[in-house]
Amino acid sequence: MASAPHGCDMPPAAGRLARAGVLAGDVRRLRYVNESRAEALARLRIDTVGDLLAHIPRRYLDFSRARTIEAAPLGQVSTIVATVDRVVEKRPRPRMVVTEVHLVDETGVLKAAFFKQPWLSRQLKPGDRLALIGKVEFAYGFKQMSSPTFERLDEGAQTGSILPVHPVGEGISAAWMRRIVSVALKAAGSFPDPVPARLRSRRRLMSAARALRAIHFPRVFSEVGEARRRLAYDEVLYLQLALRLRNESGLVDVAAHAHEPAAHVAALIAALPFSLSEEQDRALADILGDMARPDRVMNRLLLGDVGTGKTAVASVALAAVADSGTQACVMAPTGVLAQQYAKSCGPLLDAAGIPWALLTGATPAAERARILDDLAAGRITVLLGTHAVLSDDVVFRELTLAVIDEQHRFGVGQRTTLRAKGPGADLLVMTATPIPRTLALSVFGDLDTSVIRHRPVPGAGVETRLLPGENRDIAYGALRDALAAGRQAYVICPLVSPKDDEGELEDVPGLERDDEGRATGAPPLVAATAEVEHMRQILPEASVELLHGRMPDAEKTRVIEAFRAGEVDVLVSTTVVEVGVDVPNATVMIIENGERFGLATLHQLRGRVGRGSLSGTCFIISASARKGGRRSPAWERLQALEKTSDGFELAEQDLRLRHEGEILGFRQSGGVTLRFVDLAADADLVEAAHADAAELLEGAPRLRSLETLPLRHEVVERFGDRFLEVSGA
Repeated sequence: MASAPHGCDMPPAAGRLARAGVLAGDVRRLRYVNESRAEALARLRIDTVGDLLAHIPRRYLDFSRARTIEAAPLGQVSTIVATVDRVVEKRPRPRMVVTEVHLVDETGVLKAAFFKQPWLSRQLKPGDRLALIGKVEFAYGFKQMSSPTFERLDEGAQTGSILPVHPVGEGISAAWMRRIVSVALKAAGSFPDPVPARLRSRRRLMSAARALRAIHFPRVFSEVGEARRRLAYDEVLYLQLALRLRNESGLVDVAAHAHEPAAHVAALIAALPFSLSEEQDRALADILGDMARPDRVMNRLLLGDVGTGKTAVASVALAAVADSGTQACVMAPTGVLAQQYAKSCGPLLDAAGIPWALLTGATPAAERARILDDLAAGRITVLLGTHAVLSDDVVFRELTLAVIDEQHRFGVGQRTTLRAKGPGADLLVMTATPIPRTLALSVFGDLDTSVIRHRPVPGAGVETRLLPGENRDIAYGALRDALAAGRQAYVICPLVSPKDDEGELEDVPGLERDDEGRATGAPPLVAATAEVEHMRQILPEASVELLHGRMPDAEKTRVIEAFRAGEVDVLVSTTVVEVGVDVPNATVMIIENGERFGLATLHQLRGRVGRGSLSGTCFIISASARKGGRRSPAWERLQALEKTSDGFELAEQDLRLRHEGEILGFRQSGGVTLRFVDLAADADLVEAAHADAAELLEGAPRLRSLETLPLRHEVVERFGDRFLEVSGA
């Protein structure tokens, strides 16, 4: 993260830092930490010295560039240190509060205006010494700043240095936090660095101890970037090691299965309705090569954009299992997607003479019992299903391949549970969500990766149009024309019911925000249960049905099958149709509240139309809020969908705008969130940590060497309790 000339915002710390010696000690033992401050620190989740040193500054005040009021140039951002002379609260109109703070130094007077912050008149008193950062303007005979960043300075603060500003809470001030952190750094001293010196030298990284000192009390701003880089490297390296150790912990003392493709593979490839593309051939060669190895279990991620034919490639892998006389399981996150597998893979497996079955929560009890008997006896080679396949009573005779689609929708434990049903089983993870390479390396660092970017059968394609709410009739007109031509359509809504809690809008990129960061001006959300009634009113001759994730599996299946059969004209749905629904006759999609979705999700949704010989149109309805005569940032973000159909290009843009955890849904799936690493800017760092983790584990399996034991300790300390179980690895 590049430092700004007069201030530098930093992300919150990620995980705990090394626990060596004093770092594991209770923070209460430090000088200045009395009972009340210890309680305040505890509220900030700071219990040990290590926790305290991981609590890094959120910004810095650069006094080396501080100017007097007289010398501060107009129209430029400056740092000014001055004393509060008086504080005046004004109310120019109802519900508008302006707090004016008049400050003086030896050269002049400065007026700082703060809007909608009435508490400042109680917090700031005459005589307080402030450091302010903001653009200097001139009006009504005074130099002025509007809503500057400021910090109250404690007595004796030096103005010829860089002053850190740590996040604080009730009971502890920024000044006291600086004093306590300074004491902690002295107590920690030059503690041992877990990362071997050869790696630090190769990557030109600070030592861990120096990075901590520089991140808290930098001598120059360039040290902040160097320190953050070291902490970011640690974050990615330890995550890479944790991911790989997690896999090793489940593969200890198990033998790999060597699959040799034969007649079933040839028959299935012959049954494909198209020839495999060059990219599909490469991906298939990767997969079959991994599966043929007798010395190593496959762990591979297959990345593919919408419609690129990942299912066809996976089907060939399933046939390789049949050639080995063993079994495979395909697990999908929804019944809708599992049903789609039955529709697409089933005929191919039948043509190749491979027995298969579908198991979901909607499977009738008698049929389920029959499937379980056949599975245990080995009469079923391929089981397609949902979370239902994880049940204890689902027992395979010999499971040697686990395929998990849209893996980020499953928890870490669920992947482990499926693999446990076949010790040593190969793993193929697939996703239709295009993922930037840096994110794939960080999150799926334990998996080898194959990528399919282009469709083997291009299809007619989809045109995307972004519309403000007041132009919704354009989309409705296209919808009516499509229905008149015998086509079908989707209407996508962000909510199931109007009664749903809309939740916080903190993670929605591009929304206007107030001075405290709260989203403002967000448009009302369209709920699917209300929209289905609306559609029935405006399209009285059409068959309109509702689909959402809370419906019983049997009802969801009925609706999807009716839509596939053409019995439903308009399907009003939530994002449950994002993957797994393939209806070539559907040519129009209307997405309401487009600003509520990430670019990758919108790209997935629009991929439901234009899949066959008929071209499609996707209308994204969004807020038409303007600011200063311009479209809102949310609108400008969505315009990327009109400009490109490349899912990987959109994923890179999404990564720059949103947090990686929201792109992959980690908040729901039990994964980790990266804090120091900027995946859009730190590609070289991610690549380096990925390579270093592989090298370390190649030279010291399970990190058992003398050199790597400190790294192992750090991995267990960071991830052992909530993400990774390596204690027995």
